[in-house]
Amino acid sequence: MLLTRLPMGWLATSGGPGRLADAVWAFPVVGAVVGAIGGGAYWICARLGMPPGAAAVWTLASALLVTGALHEDGLADFADGLGGGRTRERKLAIMRDSRIGTFGALALMLSLAARGTALATLAQPARVAVALIVAAALGRGAIGVLLLASVPARPDGLAAELRLSRFARTAPGPAIAVVLAFALLPSGTALAVAIAALVSALAIAVIAHRQLGGYTGDVLGAAVVVTECAVLTLIP
Repeated sequence: MLLTRLPMGWLATSGGPGRLADAVWAFPVVGAVVGAIGGGAYWICARLGMPPGAAAVWTLASALLVTGALHEDGLADFADGLGGGRTRERKLAIMRDSRIGTFGALALMLSLAARGTALATLAQPARVAVALIVAAALGRGAIGVLLLASVPARPDGLAAELRLSRFARTAPGPAIAVVLAFALLPSGTALAVAIAALVSALAIAVIAHRQLGGYTGDVLGAAVVVTECAVLTLIP
């Protein structure tokens, strides 16, 4: 319900603070579902005779439709905050502005280009589906890495609520994503993408800590997209 726009409201249950935090372990599972939907879209495009480049574009469009561009919105806000503000307070204020600036637009274009090129290079529907599932799972696993490695930049908001997640609820998420990578990819490739995902998540955590004092919901979204880009570009 948080990470996609799929009609899952019938599964909703009541709960107090920390209820959402208890679900952090399942984020990579949701990512795998999103990746599988994207893989199905690529297969349909291939069956319709589309060239790899066009199929990659429509595949990304389907994934964005499923997620509501939630993570891309975070990436754009994070980039605008880092590029447009000089102080911590100003950066955080810019990130809460719904308008997209130059840095955010560039970040979006580069991320879409990186993922689209990677998918078009893979070309074969089966390879694309595996790559999307692994990348999406590791991308959502990056959220867990940031929750474990950093602290919220603000005392309120989504990031602060997710911080209530206990280690036992957070750590399984990245682990599930890594296990999925080794299950679907050759061991050498799986190790490479797992390391790349960890480095990407930690890099975002370090940058956010130095620039903002910790992570926000936008930072978590940025970590998802950056990790996906890193993973997709490394899968041969």
